[in-house]
Amino acid sequence: MAEPTMLEPQGLSAPVGLYSHVTRVPAGELLFVAGQVALDEDGDVVGEGDFEAQMRQVFHNLERALVAGGGGFRNVAKFTTYLARADDVKEFYRVRRDLFGSLFPTGRYPANTLLVVDRLVSPDLLIEVEAVAAV
Repeated sequence: MAEPTMLEPQGLSAPVGLYSHVTRVPAGELLFVAGQVALDEDGDVVGEGDFEAQMRQVFHNLERALVAGGGGFRNVAKFTTYLARADDVKEFYRVRRDLFGSLFPTGRYPANTLLVVDRLVSPDLLIEVEAVAAV
């Protein structure tokens, strides 16, 4: 299994959160995980109106998708994160700090792009995260 290497190039400021500026991936297979939202197995919204509950469900769903593709969080090269409310950015950083301690115990984090959008596919959804992993 290919595991990405995280890099912090000289001349760039330190990341403003738990991510790396650059992820290098050895040649191999890539796994593209579609954006995951806070839906349970039955398609019901988890944590309606509760950003933290939704974010935890999103990462639970991401884990299931990564494992199904033959990988895990250690294989993630990049996340793209979409928030439906700018007011949730601070909470996003807090919950990510909590989650990433166990998901990335080495303290090396994949690249991440954070976007605040007008809304997601359903107005009840507050966060969506997609991933690219090297497996």
